[in-house]
Amino acid sequence: MNNLPVVVIGAGPQGLAAAAHLLERGLEPLVLESGDGPAAAVAEWGHVRLFSAWPELIDAAARRLLEPSGWSAPSAGYPTGAQWVEEYLAPLAAALGDRVRYDARVSGVSRKGRDRLVDADRAAQPFTVHLTDAAGNESRLEARAVIDASGTWRRPNPAGADGLPALGERAAADLLTSQVPDRARPERYAGRHTVVVGSGDSAFNAIHELTQIAETHPGTRITWAIRRAVGAGTFGGGAADQLPERGALGQRARQAVDSGAVELVTGFRTAEIRTEDGQAVLVGEDGRTLPAADTVVVLTGFRPDLSFLSEMRLDLDPTLEAPRRVAAEIDPNIHSCGSVQATGAADLAQPEPDLYLVGMKSYGRAPTFLALTGYEQVRSVVAALAGDHKAAARVELVLPDTGVCGGAGVFDAPEAAGGGCCGTAPAEAAAGEILTIGRAPAHS
Repeated sequence: MNNLPVVVIGAGPQGLAAAAHLLERGLEPLVLESGDGPAAAVAEWGHVRLFSAWPELIDAAARRLLEPSGWSAPSAGYPTGAQWVEEYLAPLAAALGDRVRYDARVSGVSRKGRDRLVDADRAAQPFTVHLTDAAGNESRLEARAVIDASGTWRRPNPAGADGLPALGERAAADLLTSQVPDRARPERYAGRHTVVVGSGDSAFNAIHELTQIAETHPGTRITWAIRRAVGAGTFGGGAADQLPERGALGQRARQAVDSGAVELVTGFRTAEIRTEDGQAVLVGEDGRTLPAADTVVVLTGFRPDLSFLSEMRLDLDPTLEAPRRVAAEIDPNIHSCGSVQATGAADLAQPEPDLYLVGMKSYGRAPTFLALTGYEQVRSVVAALAGDHKAAARVELVLPDTGVCGGAGVFDAPEAAGGGCCGTAPAEAAAGEILTIGRAPAHS
């Protein structure tokens, strides 16, 4: 199989970085991207500003690949998603040339001549990767290894509090969006009522964008529905966050609530979405209803698409749907303050030899992924594929603490007096522009 490529699924930040590492190690990559250009998912949230600075958003092997062509890395500031693509990811994809294939959606991965049940000589067979293009044409290719960096962006969680679409949610689809609003395109929200559902970084950013729209468009109303009571970690880590712009993000949302620009509804778990006179009415599990909304922005997280891996032998955590050894380090039910360790090839390996889930997909449903985490993952995975097990086992990254309380503690109550799981409540962050995630988005 040495003459076969290593297939990388997804031409996002981690997929392209994996290709750069493979080339550096003398292995041939083939990156398969379902979109029509590099980092197609990032481009869909291009107006959102990341809370990671430029030096944290550029992979080392990618830098080494690009610099001989005269490219120079941006060194300061916090890019938007569009800037991340234009100034780094698109040049990286161009440098990889025809090793990146677009309009190539992976519909299945298996072993040549072996379904999931067959043990005999399984690891000696190449992977078969089944593809579908936009016109529905099917094809198949073979690979020596598969790195799945397909992310979770196209699998947003529903508004329904039990993890399933709320009653009426599908019928109300035209009134719902899982995209962060863009103040440069205010038409859908200006002078109207918007309900935001969710309590993470994407929701913080949505609140900021909507309040900016409200400042210049009278009559704009914003309701923010979260599932828990207000506690020390509701608005993020503030000054306790070692990524200061991430800390500032939540504090801006807090200020919007304190000022009255946003109505915060707590303990609201959506059970039903009724469509009435062209508007959406959210009904909680306790029978409460929210005022009719022109748009509902559902930002309740993401989940991985495992459907095309159905013939692969996987060892995933039953809660997070992440590789089991990774899940032990990132489970928000355990890690109350977001202290997450770097993960490498040994943590990401599956019972299916030479198959690795990396990037956002490796975190399953957990919300704490950073771009830096993914770059360390692909460095380690590629070293393992190249047979450099010493380098694969080495940890070359120390991650910052989020300072954000997660799921530990009582689900239905705020953290205990005195700050609960994170100690005293975070101080107000200094004023500054709201920034967001390098994870896509809730990301980086």
